[in-house]
Amino acid sequence: MKRFIYADNAATSKLSPQALEAMISYLSKEYANPSQLYTFAKRPKNALKESRQIIAECIGASPEEIFFTSCGTESDNWAIHEAIERGYDIVTSSIEHHAVLHPCQKAEQGGVSVAYLSVDHDGLVSVTNLAQNIGRSETLVSIMMANNEIGSIQPIKDLCEVAHSKGALFHTDAVQAVGHIRIDVHDLGVDMLSASAHKFNGPKGIGFLYVRKDIDMSPYISGGGQEYGLRSGTENVASIVGMAVALRENIESLEKNQSHIQHLESLILRLLDESDIIYQRNGADNHVPGNISLSFPGHSGESILHRLDLQGICISTGSACNSKDTVVSHVLKAIGLPDDIAQSTVRISLGKYNSEDEIISIVESLSKL
Repeated sequence: MKRFIYADNAATSKLSPQALEAMISYLSKEYANPSQLYTFAKRPKNALKESRQIIAECIGASPEEIFFTSCGTESDNWAIHEAIERGYDIVTSSIEHHAVLHPCQKAEQGGVSVAYLSVDHDGLVSVTNLAQNIGRSETLVSIMMANNEIGSIQPIKDLCEVAHSKGALFHTDAVQAVGHIRIDVHDLGVDMLSASAHKFNGPKGIGFLYVRKDIDMSPYISGGGQEYGLRSGTENVASIVGMAVALRENIESLEKNQSHIQHLESLILRLLDESDIIYQRNGADNHVPGNISLSFPGHSGESILHRLDLQGICISTGSACNSKDTVVSHVLKAIGLPDDIAQSTVRISLGKYNSEDEIISIVESLSKL
């Protein structure tokens, strides 16, 4: 049987068996619409309430501050939509996910002022640069917590303090961070935070948006009045339950998972050094554990991906959302990589289910290439 090694966890992650087990009854037996008044709807309704409580506790929030969405992209779009509804300016960074960049570009076409902050070689936003680009208090700042391509973690608390000192609101796309690093929304001070379940071993097609309780949000989807009247549509109960279970599981074993993944990350870098392969590591020292951006000068990143794929190893050449686009990644451009180096770059992203043997196999395959 052909071996299979999955090392693209930043694109999506394996569904937790515990989460799957929790979902099954809400797909097969407890399928009632939670908005209905009869007894059959009671368990799904309670499951929504309990899941909201679990998720809130995992990020230091209150249950009424958690709004269920279909994914991280929708959560990001909702935050940008709110800025447009308010007539706010928007300040974001040049390395955001397209779930933020594309609605910002659309907002510009409608006359909204949008500033795109540059980043340094590590992919970090300068606090000073942010302060200089907030022109009025009616501004939404949207800076991602951790980058999906290079893993760099932004100084969100410091950036948030600057934004608030100018009277601005602060949103962070935390899709790559939730479930992988410790997050307390009240300590960070963020007003909004986006997350997606399939990045932390939950199901696809479900996410959430944290909104600080004193923020008066506009409805994003109108209809039956679900999600406190702000995001209508019958709730995806099974996936919401799976998301809550997966997040709680990861948070309860966070230190253990981080230690394991950091060990694997150190191992892959040590083995690469010992093999005399010429490479460079991209991104900041403070990064999401296991998100490894590597450039191999003189080689094609796309070729490396396909040749590893033939050997049953899954990696990425950048953001999964750009997998059909042959142009150089906007993130790698923003951190100043020359085109030839950027095109030689791959992303290996490790998760809690990866093993030492898999790391050894990956480096052995790279050595042969």
